[in-house]
Amino acid sequence: MKKVAILGSTGSIGGQALEIIEENRDRFRVVALTANRNVSLLKEQIERFGPKVVAMGDEGSADKLRGVVPKGTSVLSGAEGIASASAETGADILVTSVVGSAGLVPTLRAIEKGIDIALANKETLVAAGKIVTEKAGERGVMLLPVDSEHNALFQSLKGHQETGLKRLVLTASGGPFWKRGVEELKDVTPKEAVKHPRWNMGAKISIDSATMMNKALEIIEARWLFDVDGERIDVLIHPQSIVHSMVEYIDGSVIAQMGTTDMRIPIAYALSYPERIENLVPELDLGDLCKNGAGLTFFTPDHDRFPALKLAYGALRAGGTMPAVMSAANEAAVSLFLDGKIGFLEIVETVSEVMNRHNVIETPGLDEILKADLWARREAERLRKI
Repeated sequence: MKKVAILGSTGSIGGQALEIIEENRDRFRVVALTANRNVSLLKEQIERFGPKVVAMGDEGSADKLRGVVPKGTSVLSGAEGIASASAETGADILVTSVVGSAGLVPTLRAIEKGIDIALANKETLVAAGKIVTEKAGERGVMLLPVDSEHNALFQSLKGHQETGLKRLVLTASGGPFWKRGVEELKDVTPKEAVKHPRWNMGAKISIDSATMMNKALEIIEARWLFDVDGERIDVLIHPQSIVHSMVEYIDGSVIAQMGTTDMRIPIAYALSYPERIENLVPELDLGDLCKNGAGLTFFTPDHDRFPALKLAYGALRAGGTMPAVMSAANEAAVSLFLDGKIGFLEIVETVSEVMNRHNVIETPGLDEILKADLWARREAERLRKI
């Protein structure tokens, strides 16, 4: 039986991971759960799955939880409590499903303990890809991607020689606005931007999809997950979100992974790897999908229309602390947009301005990455106040 800890269990990915675990209680046992503030939902999860250790990032929420959990359940709090719950509970695998750079330190702590990582947190590898992948290699830890795109690449690369690889192709839905002109985006509201046409995701990830910053982050993540230079990672807009990504080989073969738009597919594969388990998701019916002239379509994105993509390739060329700065500035800019302090188009503009002001540290340690992250957030907020 595989022992599972979940970093961010009250979010969308964490909740779906628990659904899969509940359907396969003979295979998985929950040993730890973490959340930030959602006391009521975490309490329900504790009652259903019986973890011995839970943690909440918010101290006040942890105090509330302590008064309602079953006897024998240990409630930790703060950043250290989150890291301890992720790494100190004897888990075999940690599902990292928090959003943003908050996942970096707990993930590294788990890697140091030899715990495999089911990675649903883009920012961990974006900010510290070299450190994370080197640590994982040293400890013999598997980094199992949960993002649908990287999980698709992971599956499409299995059984093939690295020397035969030509390029990786990440597919993108394009978000809710990909057909609109730039002028039409000036007055987009947060309510409009979070309405993703295909996926049910949290607010931050939905905004990233609308700006295509999610794909920018995924380009950098793919570079570290698969040890492929950025020049060999491309993006195609695929509005139907059926082909989740593909790999092109030097002999002309293109191998893709397809499936319905349901995150339980990549989550289940990461949890059960190297096996596959039955999954209660709708079957993919291509005949029905393509009837009446409908079908699967692909478009090359315009980098002037989606400048976030250009920022990703620039961050990879700059290296060092620049990807961490890009990611952190984006987190801050998205928060400013959701709070109504900047416009939709100003999100990527803010990220670009912060990157232009950053002096890159070429070979940073973890402390320097965390300092660059904090600097970028403050700089993004400062720029918007000017």
